[in-house]
Amino acid sequence: MATREGMSGIDLRAVVTEWKSLLPLWVNKVYLFPPGHLVLRLHGREHARYFLLIENGKRAHLTADLPEPPKFPPPFAMLLRKHISGGKILSIRQHGIQRIVTIDIGKHETEYHLVIELFDEGNVVLCDQQYTIIQPMRPQRFRERDVVAGVHYVFPPPDPSTFSPEEFGQYLAQEDRDLVRALAVGVMLGGAYAEALCRRTGIDKTIPAREADASVLYRELHRLLTEAEVEIAPARHAGACLPIGGEAPVAEDEIPAFNRALDQFYPPVPARDSVVAKVSRARSREERIRARQAEILSQYEKKVARNERIVELIYESYPLLQDIVTTLDNVSRTKSWQEISQILAAQDSGLATKIVSVNPAEASVDVDIGERVTLYVHEGLEAGIGRYYEAIKKLKRKIAGARAAMERPVVTEKKKAIRTPVMKRRWFHRFRWFTTTDGVLVLGGKDASQNEELVKKYMEGGDRFVHADVHGASVVIVKGTTGRMDEVAQFAASYSGAWRSGHFAADVYAVSPSQVSKTPESGEYISRGSFVVRGEREYYRDVPLAVAIGLQREPEVAVIGGPPSAVSAKTDLFIPLKPGTFEPNDIAKKLLRVLRERLGADEAKGLKGVLSAEAIAAFVPPGGSDMVEP
Repeated sequence: MATREGMSGIDLRAVVTEWKSLLPLWVNKVYLFPPGHLVLRLHGREHARYFLLIENGKRAHLTADLPEPPKFPPPFAMLLRKHISGGKILSIRQHGIQRIVTIDIGKHETEYHLVIELFDEGNVVLCDQQYTIIQPMRPQRFRERDVVAGVHYVFPPPDPSTFSPEEFGQYLAQEDRDLVRALAVGVMLGGAYAEALCRRTGIDKTIPAREADASVLYRELHRLLTEAEVEIAPARHAGACLPIGGEAPVAEDEIPAFNRALDQFYPPVPARDSVVAKVSRARSREERIRARQAEILSQYEKKVARNERIVELIYESYPLLQDIVTTLDNVSRTKSWQEISQILAAQDSGLATKIVSVNPAEASVDVDIGERVTLYVHEGLEAGIGRYYEAIKKLKRKIAGARAAMERPVVTEKKKAIRTPVMKRRWFHRFRWFTTTDGVLVLGGKDASQNEELVKKYMEGGDRFVHADVHGASVVIVKGTTGRMDEVAQFAASYSGAWRSGHFAADVYAVSPSQVSKTPESGEYISRGSFVVRGEREYYRDVPLAVAIGLQREPEVAVIGGPPSAVSAKTDLFIPLKPGTFEPNDIAKKLLRVLRERLGADEAKGLKGVLSAEAIAAFVPPGGSDMVEP
């Protein structure tokens, strides 16, 4: 069922069915509303008009209401307009019941594939006829695939809903999880529909999946899929929106029933932030400040748009630019840059016509590819692209700071304000948590109840279950694939009974989610917060115990904690801990005092609402601790 967090594969099945009923459709225009809302304006039969809204990683449905589109479309919107505006939608299909939809678009003699991904952080990927990626909305690199321009788009393996009855039975026979988790994660139904399928069949959801009647489950699964296609009757229930279970829909407008229900369920596309705050006309100083803030923000946004367009143009002209860089790099080994400049000036054809100026002091040239681009010959083309990406990142940090400043009331000049926005409280902050150096979220339970919750509610198929090989340890869940399992192992070892016992190292093991179960062996009992782990384990031996706690200042202000290497990658203001003598509350007060001293009185005063003993104590391991002196 669709929740505020996003849609399931069953919901997407109903949505796609309604889209198909509107065919034929033509793509008229493309809009991109920050943050991450892509809209296709579609034309249908008898002058019908539709707006297909795609929000990254969350939802895709038709909508009736949009704010004023951006005056200057972002580069990705312009790219899509160039390739698919005026094209006819030939077909729409979902990949099993996975949250992936492909829209096939024909234009002239060419066919394009627009792939919509609603899982994880989401993406929209434009591919050519052979599924070579022309451009994704957001380039991504994973261990198993790359979503970047120029590579082949790789679909995930088929899900069990596409299996034959025999294959479905074989799948369940090999499952080690209980039935409801096998259906929710392995079959990709999600928790709500997995529970519903167990109720429909009358099969106990807690039994091992391999013991369930596969033929009955298969029949009811496909009956559910059929209902989501031919018996659409939207219903609202407990903060969710379902495609079935309600009353027969009444036609209110041209938008089909479930799409209309989702449009009413989800919040509208946010309007662009006002560039001038609504303030009293009498407060002239505030007006000047707001106007200046708006001007600075506008300049930053224009620079970001230009740099993003330059990166897009570089990739479109990649072979030409690579040829220029390689040729000039070779020539510069035997000739001076002054000579090269003279040679290029004398040319009236070939690569030289693209070069508009030579910069001998920097060993670079400026090239016109629709925008003036500087190529640093000895660095290589990828390094040049990296310069633009780095500039974009810095500008976006400045934009975040500028927007945060516009949201705060204007204060007297003497008062010190926090320039960087404060990190908002997120759902995982009530657990132990940190982010690895390569950006993967890691969660740990603070007690038996949270250990139970993490495994039952938040552990998914692509995750990793990690645990210190000692009594009384946090269950640790790695939410994705990381190359820094050393940090994960140190996190698991430190937040365990080994720290409380005063040890300085511990063994840690990792397994896949399918190896973790609440089903005990015959005659055994499993207490709350404990689990049975079956199969081979990947061990990390003699992992040193260490935790660092510090104050992150970019891109958001927050107290953070975890393995020292992960914390030091995000801030230079941190203090390492080791097992010792001071209780958690006492060591938290000592850390607070030291951090405030390092900040200075003025800055510490401005961070009073962020930097507190309570915030620090949340990251202190159980048991005694000492600070590690620098």
